[in-house]
Amino acid sequence: MQELRHIPVALNRCIDLLSPSIEKAIIERGVAIVVDATLGLGGHTHALLAKYPSVRVIGFDRDLDAIEIARKTVVPFIDRLTIVHSVYDQIPDVLENLGIESVDGVLFDLGVSSMQLDEAGRGFAYSQDAPLDMRMDQSQGLTAKEILYTYDRGALIRILRAYGDEKFAPRIVDNIIEAREANNLESTKQLAELIKESIPAPARRTGGNPAKRTFQALRIEVNQELAVLERAIPAAMSVLAPSGRIVVMAYQSLEDKIVKSYFTKACTSTTPRGLPVDLPNSAAKFEFVITGSESATEEEILENPRAQSMRLRAIERVAA
Repeated sequence: MQELRHIPVALNRCIDLLSPSIEKAIIERGVAIVVDATLGLGGHTHALLAKYPSVRVIGFDRDLDAIEIARKTVVPFIDRLTIVHSVYDQIPDVLENLGIESVDGVLFDLGVSSMQLDEAGRGFAYSQDAPLDMRMDQSQGLTAKEILYTYDRGALIRILRAYGDEKFAPRIVDNIIEAREANNLESTKQLAELIKESIPAPARRTGGNPAKRTFQALRIEVNQELAVLERAIPAAMSVLAPSGRIVVMAYQSLEDKIVKSYFTKACTSTTPRGLPVDLPNSAAKFEFVITGSESATEEEILENPRAQSMRLRAIERVAA
């Protein structure tokens, strides 16, 4: 399968960012524990386990298909990988159930995977005809079709505007309502064509496929991606050991804004300005490993166009 040969985005850079925390833990305790919050096909986890024989990885993913592929990818090191079918905002509860008090690193590779986009039947891609599903975890939750057929006009407009920045949201939603009343909205192809017809021709000539924003918005709503991320970042911080690091790759601005906000707050002292020293319990518990964010290299973008929008951020815990 071609996807299995794909090199994950920023693979070496992510390993480099996590390495100081891992190596320190191995020296001090003989073992390091890393959470791969988005296991995917197992590429980052495979690299970590191959480089460090004393690393144990707890891998989270909500996609059962991805989990099965990851299990095969990491076969040589499977005894040091614990796979969890769960959303990554459940990190603290899962670790507690495993008897793990803290971890030395957490890696997030956010958004939809190439595998999910490429597998037509999942309904993520507007370029392939498929049922309107879009669930990362196909074992539960509302499908995109159920949302399109059951949400009222106001809710649909809000979703398209908030998650897709779609300025033609009212026109698209009015056409969605007309199509669903005629029971004529069953596939990604039908939805993509409806969106195209809803957007004026001059606006369709720029900005790529006109369906991109609506499909993104629906996918985020189906999987509650931003709400989960809002819970997951502080959850990851809460289980990080001193000197541990969190590394996050985000591919769209809404995700990156959430990550940036939490990281900035965590790395900022609450002592009033002008005081020579931090007040008790007011010093920042984290510090930036990367000032701002990093982008993928030109070589990586050429190899993997998905990496073009990637923003990489990392912080380290400096206090208990």
